[in-house]
Amino acid sequence: MACLSTSGRVVCGSRRQQTHKLLYQLFGSRPGYTGPSSTSTSTGLFSPPKVQQQAARLCHGLSFSLGKDYPDLLQSPHKCSSKANLRHHSSVHTQQPAGPVREFQIDPYIILDDDLKYFYDDVRYLLKSGTSQPELDTIASYYFDGQGKALRPMVTMLMAKAINYHLNNESHQLVHKQRQIALFSEMVHSASLVHDDVIDQSDFRRGKPSVNALWNHKKVTMAGDYILSIASIMIARLRSDDVTIVLSQILTDLVQGEFMQLGSRETENERFAHYLTKTYRKTASLIANALKATAVIAQADDNVAEVAFQYGRNIGLAFQLVDDMLDFVSSTEQMGKPTAADLKLGLATAPVLFACEKYPELNPMVMRRFSEPGDVERAFELVHKSHGLEQTRFLAKKHCNEAIRLAQELTESPYQKGLQVVADLVINRMK
Repeated sequence: MACLSTSGRVVCGSRRQQTHKLLYQLFGSRPGYTGPSSTSTSTGLFSPPKVQQQAARLCHGLSFSLGKDYPDLLQSPHKCSSKANLRHHSSVHTQQPAGPVREFQIDPYIILDDDLKYFYDDVRYLLKSGTSQPELDTIASYYFDGQGKALRPMVTMLMAKAINYHLNNESHQLVHKQRQIALFSEMVHSASLVHDDVIDQSDFRRGKPSVNALWNHKKVTMAGDYILSIASIMIARLRSDDVTIVLSQILTDLVQGEFMQLGSRETENERFAHYLTKTYRKTASLIANALKATAVIAQADDNVAEVAFQYGRNIGLAFQLVDDMLDFVSSTEQMGKPTAADLKLGLATAPVLFACEKYPELNPMVMRRFSEPGDVERAFELVHKSHGLEQTRFLAKKHCNEAIRLAQELTESPYQKGLQVVADLVINRMK
């Protein structure tokens, strides 16, 4: 399973092997434990069956606070009813160890392996089954090739499972509904990318030609609409008016955010507030409301739903702030799209707005949207001369710290720990 690191999506099979080795070291001396099986089943890598069933659950959520009495958790009465359930629904109910604690880094993508493994396959199946037009399916499925960061579905499922643990409600049916919300989040995100490619006339995205460069604008626009329609049908089948209302807000915010970006002519005093509002609507609203929807479908109270929403809002804002910073420091190869793209589109993001404080000559460039010859190059130079990049990172870090604080309000679990790790992944990412 791929994972997000400071270098992007990388293969981390060795991490899984290290986890199995760790389990063997911890529990190998226990009676009846024979170590990893040479013929591992689809649900775990342990035998005999009883130990296999228990340890497989630990393998998906383990990674922290392992003290001398932690092996007692193997005797926990909380058991999965079948091997099938192990693949679709896993959890770890941990206790605070009495002895010294050894910390092990949780990888969110590994503990959600079962939920994300066939994620893009499921999206492509939904799109294919909804149309008899092969070209429409091809265009709509173009960005669902598994090459994205999958941040939104990963964070959505982390919050869903953290809330389920907090509420002591971890039914397979509930997790399935929450996974559909995660599917919705990624489908809406990709539909927005398709529409952005038309608006921005992009030629390159995710290291390959953009959808806009391969098909005409009309077909691409309709393909984006088609993704949204299939995602909406899927959510309607949840039969939850409250969830539908929450998720509909995402679409409203996306459109309003795009209009704010297209018609930006605000004054210097209004500029940063305008930027943050636009960033929330175009990026953070999707994460915030998707996470809130997982709480609503779980029938969590308003306080828990607000924690989920605010966590998503802060992670979303931090993610976009880092993205805007990387536009000035990363290479095209790292980003998978052209750098300095925002300046070329006439957009003043956080690094530019911070740089305006030191170099007021940027203000007229911002007002004319860097449209005169030399504007883009000069603005790029001034941003690097200023502290704009450092200030942007500092603001992103503040939002990540707030997200960590919010995650800590939920009951401690591997998924709650994973939510805290996400904040580090966001602030340290390189693409």
